[in-house]
Amino acid sequence: MTLHDRSRVDPPMPPLMLEGMDLACYRGEVALFEHLDLRVGAGEALRIEGANGAGKTSLLRILAGLSRPDEGRVEWSGVDIHARPLGFNAVLGFLGHLLGLKQDLSIEENLRMMTALRGQRLDPAAFTAALDQVGLSDRVDLRVRQLSQGQRQRAALAALMLSGSLIWILDEPFTALDRTGIALVESLLDRHLDQGGMAILTSHQPVSTRSRVRSLEL
Repeated sequence: MTLHDRSRVDPPMPPLMLEGMDLACYRGEVALFEHLDLRVGAGEALRIEGANGAGKTSLLRILAGLSRPDEGRVEWSGVDIHARPLGFNAVLGFLGHLLGLKQDLSIEENLRMMTALRGQRLDPAAFTAALDQVGLSDRVDLRVRQLSQGQRQRAALAALMLSGSLIWILDEPFTALDRTGIALVESLLDRHLDQGGMAILTSHQPVSTRSRVRSLEL
């Protein structure tokens, strides 16, 4: 190795950040939003507010790479998310209205399937801990169609915990949950942010966490 090689300094890695730049989404001739900029980094959470039909779900789907903006772009660590979708999907956990659960599979079968689809192996200790935390340990063998909507929401939260995703994008995560369930989501968010994760969510109610949650209104 030459002296030049030893003294060479590699360029710094770009910060872990999800960024939307000059985003626009149109429904026919109507602009749901346009010229929208946002940025979320490690340990940060952003709550999207707005009336029904304002484009909150559309924005989340754009940020998750499930649809494309009519204008602008979304970048993960300085790279367009559609340029390297596999790399972005590996750090993304998305919780939408449909939850992603198969109705005719049990909770355990769903969690095993969802873990396998991410190319991961389900850790038995982590599996047990996640079910304990969401209060579904005694329902693990029930099929999803036998669960209440609140229990389905809790099962989807368990899957999110097991994913190990750095980015959480959550569309109305408090839906169908009682006060205990809402407190659970807030505690999960706190722990996720404390560990350097980031979150973007929609909610019709304030989010009570010890972490600072910024708000963006559409």
